[in-house]
Amino acid sequence: MRMRSYTLHLPADARPGESIGLDRALLVRDGFSWPAFAFTVLWFLFHRLWVAALLVLVGLAALAVAGIALGLSARSALIATLLAAWLIGLEASSLRRWTLARRGWPARDAVIAATHEEAEARALNRWLEASPTAPRAPFPSGPSRRTEPVIGLFPAQEGAR
Repeated sequence: MRMRSYTLHLPADARPGESIGLDRALLVRDGFSWPAFAFTVLWFLFHRLWVAALLVLVGLAALAVAGIALGLSARSALIATLLAAWLIGLEASSLRRWTLARRGWPARDAVIAATHEEAEARALNRWLEASPTAPRAPFPSGPSRRTEPVIGLFPAQEGAR
């Protein structure tokens, strides 16, 4: 089964380890959104992205008017509309994450799972197991520093620390 990445969004005042507000937690799947491709404006309205829905509607109407003004054939107009819908499908999840962060619901964690239910279980379990005094970074912070000498192709040099 294919693994997908999801981001967990919670209100800014939510604290790791606390269950308060978890009933309102949102998971946003990363990647192409087929519903956004197929239903464009309706997808944005369903997710309460009012301004984005209006901008997409205006953009699609402008594309149609430009196609008529340029005298495009029906086939060319269909291709232009499908390309616009493809772009919307590619960027819909990112726009949703950006809007959530702007509304005070930043990405608090990222999980990888095969299904939405599995991602929800992993994200909420990680959130509840986190210490409230030491919040977890939502993404890996980089390589850790080793204190012991490296064994392998590049041995540690004496006095080079």
